[in-house]
Amino acid sequence: ATIIECPPLKVAGIRFYKKGYYGKQVATEILGKLDKELSRKIILPKKPNEEKLQSLKAEDYTDVRLLVYTQPKLTGIGKKKPELFELGLGGSVSDKLAYAKEQLGKELSIKDAFAEGTQVDVQAVSKGKGFQGPVKRLGVKIRQHKSEKTKRGPGSLGGWSKQGHVMYRVAFAGQMGYHQRIDYNKLILKVCDKPEEINKKGGFVHYGFVKNPCILVKGSVVGTSNRLIRLTLARNPNRKFEGPVPAINHISLTSQQGN
Repeated sequence: ATIIECPPLKVAGIRFYKKGYYGKQVATEILGKLDKELSRKIILPKKPNEEKLQSLKAEDYTDVRLLVYTQPKLTGIGKKKPELFELGLGGSVSDKLAYAKEQLGKELSIKDAFAEGTQVDVQAVSKGKGFQGPVKRLGVKIRQHKSEKTKRGPGSLGGWSKQGHVMYRVAFAGQMGYHQRIDYNKLILKVCDKPEEINKKGGFVHYGFVKNPCILVKGSVVGTSNRLIRLTLARNPNRKFEGPVPAINHISLTSQQGN
């Protein structure tokens, strides 16, 4: 299993959408009282415009979403700059607006969105490997030692007569890793409010100690240990996972460093 630390998100504002010529367009935004740490990400407004919220009506808009930001200062990874992004809501537009009014300026906990046994899609940026050759990057077979020109490369450049270029499907060297990826249908085994139940002696290697509520996810997760991970409800959940959540009998707290 993989442990994901989940410090609470903070609601920065509400974003309203109207129908435009090319789909949804942002109509207006309402920002609440913001933390000074958010100035590392955006230019903070001089005054919050919460009083404008009372005059807005749900029937004038097609969608309402939350603007939320992370609080890395609550963790031990040393990061200071928060991440800011949109959070979609479910229900009718009037229900979305009512919920958004309640949550403006407040914190959102992991328990407000997910429970044990929930399947989630994990969005993250994968580990960067830099500029790599076709053997490591795309799994091209190494040719025999008497082959012409190269061993660690493609044996053919593809079609020869119809197109005037080498096709993109041919394996060549290039960037490997550091790509946006989605890992589907990860099962949440446990939602933990007490970090002492999962913290190892001496902390986790390349991470440190968990200080906030966390979740245990079955299997591995994309990206490095300190990188932002976004969780969404599974868009196409696996039926094999439906049923009782597997019981966790023991969590080892022994050191990963031999202490």
